[in-house]
Amino acid sequence: MAGYRKLGRTSDQRKALLRNQVTNLIYHGKIKTTESKAKEVRKIAEKLIALAVKEKDNYTELTVTAKVPRKTEDGKRVKEVVDGKKVTLFDEVERTIKKDEASRLHARRQMLKILYPVKEVPTTNSKKKANTKEINLVDKLFDDIAPKYVDRNGGYTRIIKIGPRKGDAAEEVILELV
Repeated sequence: MAGYRKLGRTSDQRKALLRNQVTNLIYHGKIKTTESKAKEVRKIAEKLIALAVKEKDNYTELTVTAKVPRKTEDGKRVKEVVDGKKVTLFDEVERTIKKDEASRLHARRQMLKILYPVKEVPTTNSKKKANTKEINLVDKLFDDIAPKYVDRNGGYTRIIKIGPRKGDAAEEVILELV
């Protein structure tokens, strides 16, 4: 017997399907799917959350100074004429950053192998690319999801059966984070 369900798909289709489902589960907190898909997604999601819980506090905070271009109210860079050339003005800003330790960096890269990048498009002005926002799901795992499950040893997801689907009578479930 195989170690996983084939779900009636080729390997690349199956991998893409599972990655998409896991990404949506992490992003939305719950998904509606068939029972067999949910059981496969659960395996992957539980491993990601366990990895995030393990490496949650494995970083150091550093204070760095960075040069940031000065901008006007409408978002354009402020320029000054020096020796007949236009030069952008910069301000020095101090920022606190998190520097991952080696094991947390490895965990981050393992998560990025599975999770798809997510772009959040606002409902107003949805046709403009400038208003889209890149959501970092790995940071969401480390900062939002992992602290909730620190005291828990596994069992981060729950499957709730909701009955057969109308079209093909496949057993549908809701897979959610506990």
